[in-house]
Amino acid sequence: QVQLVESGGGLVQPGGSLSLSCAASGTIYSIYGMGWYRRAPGKQRELVAAITSGGSADYADFVKGRFTVSMDTAKNTVYLQMNSLKTEDTAVYYCYVDVAVSSWRRGEAWGQGTQVTVSS
Repeated sequence: QVQLVESGGGLVQPGGSLSLSCAASGTIYSIYGMGWYRRAPGKQRELVAAITSGGSADYADFVKGRFTVSMDTAKNTVYLQMNSLKTEDTAVYYCYVDVAVSSWRRGEAWGQGTQVTVSS
């Protein structure tokens, strides 16, 4: 009922920047928050950043000061600006949305993932 379409990502050199975006569409009654996870090869999925619809953001320690998450509530879109990228940031990045599709039904939806590769 809710679809997420991610864009951005790609290959960048260490120290460079990339921007990701993720737009939610479908049967949306209310969005409580959106965010980003990542999964590196051989590692478990980990939270990168999250933001509530009220604008309160939270970051994993390993991206604080380098990544910025933001959300456009009018567009149901979440963004992730990634600066000072490191090789260890290489991963597939997944966006998610904490969404209500009706006044009584709430859940999560996930994007398909986008590859971010940091390499010289």
